[in-house]
Amino acid sequence: MRSLLLAVAIILLNPCMAHADGIAVRKAEIRMTDEGYQLAANFDIRLSLLIEQALTHGITLNFVSEFTLTRSRWYWLDEVAAKTEQTTKLSYSALTRQYRIKRGSLFQNFANLDDALRVLGNQSSDPIPADLLNRSSGYIATLLGSNSNYTAFARMRLDVTQLPKPLQVNALTSDEWKLDSEGYSWMLAAEELSQARKEMQ
Repeated sequence: MRSLLLAVAIILLNPCMAHADGIAVRKAEIRMTDEGYQLAANFDIRLSLLIEQALTHGITLNFVSEFTLTRSRWYWLDEVAAKTEQTTKLSYSALTRQYRIKRGSLFQNFANLDDALRVLGNQSSDPIPADLLNRSSGYIATLLGSNSNYTAFARMRLDVTQLPKPLQVNALTSDEWKLDSEGYSWMLAAEELSQARKEMQ
């Protein structure tokens, strides 16, 4: 507890550190897996000196990735076909001098920050169950058989509300802690979805 308070004090007493470099989308796509369709994105994550120092002083960083697939409808509001959100934790152990990425119950250790950020940047949505594709009256089957266009959305951000309480006020009111790719959207034609399915057959 004392080391955590010391880390928070050091961070709060250094307000002039460089702003966060940010998060940008390198690549985004929809693909077919054994479990169904899956939205995926590769994010380029660049931490500011402030956030990197917080990490190396024992502050765990929680990154939230969001994926949404919507169907355009001329007669009504767009329909959400799939929407998922997941949190990935990035931490550093001074004892082992290793960075750790944790997703749910799975974790992986890294000797350097660059490798950890590269793996952290690979995010994907939960799959749409494959059995939905075989239901002739199901939504996905209708989606594949129509000529409608679809919009995929991806976003990744640092969740500052998960920071230690002493840091939250500063993080919520300062651009120093803003680390967000903002929303990235791309259009998908029904033919692309069908092609992704064929590549798995």
